[in-house]
Amino acid sequence: MTLPTEKQVADILVGRGVPSRLVDGGAAGLLAAWAAFVEQAEAGYSFGLDDYRNDLDLRSLICHTGLDAAAVNEDARFRNLLTRMDLEVWSSDPPGAWWTFGYPANSGSDLLEDLRAEGIL
Repeated sequence: MTLPTEKQVADILVGRGVPSRLVDGGAAGLLAAWAAFVEQAEAGYSFGLDDYRNDLDLRSLICHTGLDAAAVNEDARFRNLLTRMDLEVWSSDPPGAWWTFGYPANSGSDLLEDLRAEGIL
């Protein structure tokens, strides 16, 4: 497994216009943010759809920076939480990204209400 260099990660993140806190955190910061989101989802996701979509964008950035192999464990944990994988809750580039389908089965009322309000549920 060949991971990108920190410069490559930073260049990609800057090119995608992400906040400087993510650029400054580099690969480790991006992976840590995804892991923190997965832990939060495991505990019961208590935020709304906008926050959920922002969190899913972290996974898209991991893909774009070539860090997929470093996120395998967190990806497996997150996939185990998802229900309704037939529903796309966010669009992504790359198209059809698995993490944009479904939502955590233990989601709180804010996310569920927002999914209903958008006609997803």
